[in-house]
Amino acid sequence: MPDTPSEPAPVILGNEPGSFPYGVLADRHPAIVRQVRDAFPHDPERRHALDALLASCADGVIEPLPADADATGRDRDRWADWGMDAYAGRSWYDVPWLWAESHFYRRLLDAVGYFGPGAWQGVDPFRPAKLAELDAPETDEELAALDRLPALSADERTRALLHGSLWGNRADLGFRLSDAGSGTTDTTATNGEVGALVADDSDTLWSLLPPSGTGTTGPNTLCLVADNAGRELVPDLLLVSHLLAEGRVDRAVLHVKPYPYYVSDATPTDVLDALRRLLAAGGEATTYGERLWTALTDGRVTVRAHPFSCAPLPYADMPDDLREDFAAATVTVLKGDLNYRRLVGDRWWPPTTSFADATAYFPGPVAALRTLKSDVITGLTARTEAALVASGEQRWRTSGTHALIQVRR
Repeated sequence: MPDTPSEPAPVILGNEPGSFPYGVLADRHPAIVRQVRDAFPHDPERRHALDALLASCADGVIEPLPADADATGRDRDRWADWGMDAYAGRSWYDVPWLWAESHFYRRLLDAVGYFGPGAWQGVDPFRPAKLAELDAPETDEELAALDRLPALSADERTRALLHGSLWGNRADLGFRLSDAGSGTTDTTATNGEVGALVADDSDTLWSLLPPSGTGTTGPNTLCLVADNAGRELVPDLLLVSHLLAEGRVDRAVLHVKPYPYYVSDATPTDVLDALRRLLAAGGEATTYGERLWTALTDGRVTVRAHPFSCAPLPYADMPDDLREDFAAATVTVLKGDLNYRRLVGDRWWPPTTSFADATAYFPGPVAALRTLKSDVITGLTARTEAALVASGEQRWRTSGTHALIQVRR
């Protein structure tokens, strides 16, 4: 049985050399600054600001946002509420890793002039990479694979699309159609080895969202908190479209980021790009896209970009209006690794910590669909944890080779 924690586990910091968080701060962030610097013909002022951020990543300290950080000042005020006074002047490595990561991306947007005023206002520094992925030949192949879905049973289609959303661009959106997703669901195989999916509460998820005509009292509302854009957002949209078609969902609210964040996180512009990609693909992909287009125009699907989506804080600290959104949903599904860290708290939980206990604060049924790309994990059985440790795979928490579907009713 999962363990019930007697007190919160320690918050994850980035100050241990050789750890995954340390590598993100020391290596990944400088690499991102260089990528952005090389991707655009920024003027000398912007290039100087990027160089200053690069130097800060190496040996600097956290600095407050400048007075002109955004045109209204509201964002600067939010960051003050989100802990800026407590962390300004401290090393990037000595504050909570979740906070440091989030602040890095906010400072990067400031460096490129995203919030203006000026010519670079509103220009997504990650957009070239997002579009390149969305337009890649692999995306054509994945969307063409959708034409095989009608040959599957309704349950197999639902299962395949759920796993496509779970694995994102690792799914090779062939969606494992040859076996409708089998081979990924065993948490511990008969020989004691661990399968790709280390926790699977998908049956509980479907019990919350049964198909129409099965005694539901309805209407069912899905809140889907998206993760990445491009080839990871496409299967999320396909899943929403399918759930509408099956009558499992009457209304969906798609939560995305209000501005570019964590390189590939989805924004409203990215939703439109992915939708247009579906409409232009032909075949089943276009059918799914047209259904979404209609649902957006008649209000059954809405897109929300709440400022807290870019907060450096766990969802336990969400504001009242967002809490009301989630409380009104039949279930809220949070996609991806960052949302998982914010859902359970970015802490060194023992892996067998109860997922239900870690999410008890959440104002309604909640589900996590996540590939493992950071250290935090909850809800594993003792048997699965032991098998993972015994496998000798040192990076099972961070390599993205394992995934989970966890649900708290």
